[in-house]
Amino acid sequence: MKIEELTLVVGSFLSMKSMLGVLARIPAFQLYRATGWPKMMPLNITLSPSPKCNSRCLTCNIWMKRENELTLEEWDKVLASLGPAPYWFTISGGEPLMYPKIVELAILAYKHCKPGIINIPTNGILKSGPERVERILQECPDSQLIINLSLDGVGEKHDFIRGVANNFEKFEERLEQYLELKKKYKNLAVGIHSVVSTFNVHDLDELIDYADRSAADQFITEIAEPRVELDTVGLPITPDPAAYAEAIDKLIAYVESKQFKGISKITEAFRIEYYKLVKRILDEQDQVIACYAGWASAQIYADGTVWPCCVRADDLGNLRDHDYDFGRIWHGDAIKEVRRSIRDKECHCPLANASYTNLLHDVPTMGRISLKVLNVK
Repeated sequence: MKIEELTLVVGSFLSMKSMLGVLARIPAFQLYRATGWPKMMPLNITLSPSPKCNSRCLTCNIWMKRENELTLEEWDKVLASLGPAPYWFTISGGEPLMYPKIVELAILAYKHCKPGIINIPTNGILKSGPERVERILQECPDSQLIINLSLDGVGEKHDFIRGVANNFEKFEERLEQYLELKKKYKNLAVGIHSVVSTFNVHDLDELIDYADRSAADQFITEIAEPRVELDTVGLPITPDPAAYAEAIDKLIAYVESKQFKGISKITEAFRIEYYKLVKRILDEQDQVIACYAGWASAQIYADGTVWPCCVRADDLGNLRDHDYDFGRIWHGDAIKEVRRSIRDKECHCPLANASYTNLLHDVPTMGRISLKVLNVK
């Protein structure tokens, strides 16, 4: 709820009614993970329609990939098979707004699944981005659309990390355009998203200050990490735990210094828990809390392969080989060994998108969040 996240922030801009609807399913997912029953479809889905990207980031090599991508007609069948179960969709990339059928894909997700949230991260380079986003806003009025613009440094630092000249200038232009759209559409939220890596871990003060002065609705971060999806396994992009802990303390202090109301108070409480969780994962080299990737969250890659998450990228099956029926893969045999491995803590990672879903299912975490929201000391 990949922060690619839930790029993500869990519960962002939810109505109280929608939040209760999601929470009502939590006991069923906990039972599903423990016993295999009742069979549930994931509530958090990441769609990656294409790896193509116009950035050349130091922390990502996905732009080098080319895949036999699902057609829009194939996506239509896949999304129909998912039905109304997914609450949160992330349409990722590559650069998702480069995907020629991004508007149509979002409309299909809206038609078949009626998601509460559609989250789209973007590097802000494309001039056509705001126009495409406005079309999605018009066609998906009952979903909250979150546009998170990537910012990994201020000024030339951003251009250096992202590998594109004048990217920061384009970022600022797009941010202004999306904030203008927000005045027209109540179902739009605009955020700034930073990947904390070895290249910028000591620049958090500057990033926080910039985000605080902007009119963005939220400032979110996640840690750079080796991922099969991004072809970054083995690259030295993850900050050492001590440096990241120092950066996280700054982020926590920033969030706690702000006064939030309503739903924002809930989302910021989740964000603090996520930051603290990542610190522990890096320090303890353990899952820390139960992971629900493979039960409550999943990813569908460009070629139709279903993954429990983009870090492990276990091949659970290709939708083209299963008549585009997601449930046949999700409730099939191949996923059983992957679930056992995850349940037995044979992996651990701070992937934001999965982590926010995991926090929802952790009773102590939800207890702390409830006390924080209610201002109980």
